[in-house]
Amino acid sequence: INFHPELTGIGKYTGEMAAYLAETGHEVRVVTAPPYYPWWQVQPPYHWMQYRRETWRGVEVYRSPLWVPRRVSGVKRLVHLASFALFSAPLLLWQIRWKPDVVLAVAPALSAAPLALLTARLSGAKAWLHIQDFEVDAALGLGILPSQGAVLHLLLALERRLLRAFDVVSTISRRMCNRLWEKGVAERKIMFFPNWVDTNAIFPLGAGGGNLYRQMLGLKPEDIVILYAGNMGQKQGLEVLIEAAQRLRDAPGLHFVLCGDGAVRSSLEASARGMPNVHFLPLQPVEHLNLLLNMADIHVLPQRADAADLVMPSKLTGMFASGKPVVATAHPGTEVAQVIRETGVLVPPEDASALAAALNVLAKDPQRRAALGKQGRAFACEHYAREKVLANLHRALFQAVQGE
Repeated sequence: INFHPELTGIGKYTGEMAAYLAETGHEVRVVTAPPYYPWWQVQPPYHWMQYRRETWRGVEVYRSPLWVPRRVSGVKRLVHLASFALFSAPLLLWQIRWKPDVVLAVAPALSAAPLALLTARLSGAKAWLHIQDFEVDAALGLGILPSQGAVLHLLLALERRLLRAFDVVSTISRRMCNRLWEKGVAERKIMFFPNWVDTNAIFPLGAGGGNLYRQMLGLKPEDIVILYAGNMGQKQGLEVLIEAAQRLRDAPGLHFVLCGDGAVRSSLEASARGMPNVHFLPLQPVEHLNLLLNMADIHVLPQRADAADLVMPSKLTGMFASGKPVVATAHPGTEVAQVIRETGVLVPPEDASALAAALNVLAKDPQRRAALGKQGRAFACEHYAREKVLANLHRALFQAVQGE
């Protein structure tokens, strides 16, 4: 459902993955929707009720209609996902005559996965499901689905049966791999396929590397910038950032910058009205991303407690690659906590007091900031470098086709 030219979230990764496979000599076709994320509005020149075919970087792209709600809610989100499954069905089934070797479905949207599985079976292809987000679990945690009852049991049973039917099921964190096993997927089918970062495009610029953005916001070079850059949705729990900024509003030279767009941005701006230490920036073009990330003295990664173990935030890899320290909110034992243990600072989720205290301490300790930033950069290069992750995918695709 998400693809280029979306700049953040899943669309960034599906676009880069498809382009990489095309560049390495493969025939790649993508069935997707028009770009709408994170604005929750279909972007021109696309129209929500339009089928469209285009070519991008050697990839054939087929776009289906998609209903996008003006205001996002639980029920509307489900209808939104179902609309993609419905409208994309003829495009997907039409690919059977092409006889692909692999049909790779990306969830969200899991609602489109059954038809992807059917397409694979009818065309003699291997069926691969890549999970960026456990939609049923996330909907349960966020209160979109009831916590018990027949509907929940039915959905979990259908999800379990669907997951087990695919030949390969990959996901973006080790703990999410464990969750697949708990849901009944055979261990031999499970693959760890993390989101990546281009460490050649995102790298430390040194002192003053993001001064252009600082100047844009009227900040001094010596000011300490705490940056959140990414989607502004329900799962992020960004309200805690505004609360922490409120607690630190009298700290001299300490500024919070929130960059991006999403469903809760307007409410965050309303909450921060009148706070001179909080600044908002719109979503920035990808060619400015390194400059933006280097504006930070400290990156901050807030998450709601009920989503922290279900999702491995893709923005974390870019934070690490920039060579700046990260303060993240997560419970011990979660995937984020394990990753951040030696490369940043961990605080309890949804605890504005603890977050403010951790940020204030780190802001006053430039040596620790430099050490953590260096460790984060090394971690990104070792585990999440684009070339390594996509090369592993390339090998795995051949193994899947050959039945190894």
